[in-house]
Amino acid sequence: MNEALRRALANARLTDTDAAERLGVDPKTVRRWLSGQTPYARHRWAMADLVGIPEHELWPTAAVRREESQPFPADDPKVYPHRWAVPHAVWRQLFESAHHEIGVLVYSGLFLAEDTGILHLFEEKAHAEVRVRILLGDPGSPHVQDRGDEEGIGSAMAAKVRNALVLYKPLMSIDGIEIRQHGTVLYNSVFRADNRMLINQHIYGAPASATPVLVIDGDTEPELFATYINSFEHTWNGAVGVEF
Repeated sequence: MNEALRRALANARLTDTDAAERLGVDPKTVRRWLSGQTPYARHRWAMADLVGIPEHELWPTAAVRREESQPFPADDPKVYPHRWAVPHAVWRQLFESAHHEIGVLVYSGLFLAEDTGILHLFEEKAHAEVRVRILLGDPGSPHVQDRGDEEGIGSAMAAKVRNALVLYKPLMSIDGIEIRQHGTVLYNSVFRADNRMLINQHIYGAPASATPVLVIDGDTEPELFATYINSFEHTWNGAVGVEF
């Protein structure tokens, strides 16, 4: 329970509905903040201005949480030689660190779709107001077929995409999670949590599981990070919603 926020609203003579209207959010969102959930930074700033109380007095642990969420310590590898060499804990820590945005750009990403723990994590993050966007290949796209041929598995690539779609289907009814399909040539897979990324390179003749994974920190490598974000957004804007 965030008693500091509750007192601040009471002193400002504002109800949760009043605050929600002023901030442009759902009243249920404000009630979640009152119950202890930490909002996005922009919402913390707006609420602090609204009630006239400094942000750090309303959410004193917000800065600490940002520090604790860093998934890539300085002594961790910057490149993994293969995707299978990335520890499962690194994948989970990446997505757990997200406070605002999770993005996945793949053809099938079946290794994630088959991970029930990761799917539950995506659901939990969506309930915590983290935007989750997943881009899967269109199984009918010639580029998906080409990638299957490049990996030596032919039409099995399209089958993997269809399998992933079925596994992701329960997430499609959850607010905050959106899944689209793209038909682009994919030179790498992107796994993003806020300003952190794992980039799985695609190499001709090798499956994605056997190719390198780059670790990118947007704080220390903003230009490199922006390059991949721009690619993700370009693909997202050209993608279409999933229909079953």
